[in-house]
Amino acid sequence: RWWSEETTAVVTGANKGIGFEVVKKLLKLGLTVVLTARNAENGSIASDSLRRAGFQNVHFFCLDVSDPSSISAFVSWFRLNFGILDILVNNAAVSFNAVGENSIREPETIIKTNYYGAKLLTEALLLLFRRSVSVGRILNISSRLGALNKLRNPSLRQTLESEKLTFEQIDATVTQFLEDVSRGTYEKNGWPENWSDYAVSKMALNAYSRVLARRYDGKKLSVNCFCPGFTRTSMTGGQGTHTAEEAAATIAMLVLLPPEKLTSGKFFMCVEPNKIISRL
Repeated sequence: RWWSEETTAVVTGANKGIGFEVVKKLLKLGLTVVLTARNAENGSIASDSLRRAGFQNVHFFCLDVSDPSSISAFVSWFRLNFGILDILVNNAAVSFNAVGENSIREPETIIKTNYYGAKLLTEALLLLFRRSVSVGRILNISSRLGALNKLRNPSLRQTLESEKLTFEQIDATVTQFLEDVSRGTYEKNGWPENWSDYAVSKMALNAYSRVLARRYDGKKLSVNCFCPGFTRTSMTGGQGTHTAEEAAATIAMLVLLPPEKLTSGKFFMCVEPNKIISRL
């Protein structure tokens, strides 16, 4: 084990579901974990339940990743209380579609939370990653819905597939999607057909992860994405092929890989419980 009680992880959106199970799994393995949630009451209840179960190395801070001022307050608190970060699991996300439904409601909220929230939090924490002893690890919880083969617009796909892709181009792509939604032209302009706003938010997150991984190549910071698959959570209405606990076990395995086995810029996908595949 390369980690110890002094190894610190932050997990967002962690008062329930996959995020909560990730926190629990990392605590069981002996790490110190900061559980964050946008609802203070729900987050406190979750962290208190873990302490009552005997996990004393859990800490809670209320964090709404869609709010830049909330991110700033969290980073200031974290810097003061911990100073050094080893692992960041960007799990917080929202969707307003039920399984089998494909309406677009509040696309700005979805983009702001799922893409910009993870991006802004990551960038605010970058200087705090410990990179002298081991490799800092960022794992963005994503979705296969954000795969580029879901894009039916060849020009958009070519932009996002480019090895020279920039952060600015990703932001411009997201802005274009929101403009197409407001004009009612998103379908004919070739955006993903299923859970369109959620898919685009994850597509942007995947692209951001690849660009960030490239920027930090050789600098002891690993950036990967993981699709947990069809997991039984509130987002899926309790439907799914496996449990949040099973997804969390895989996430813990990925963020705790030995430094010599750690990759960066990869998209991992759970195809069934305890079985994953990786894509560039």
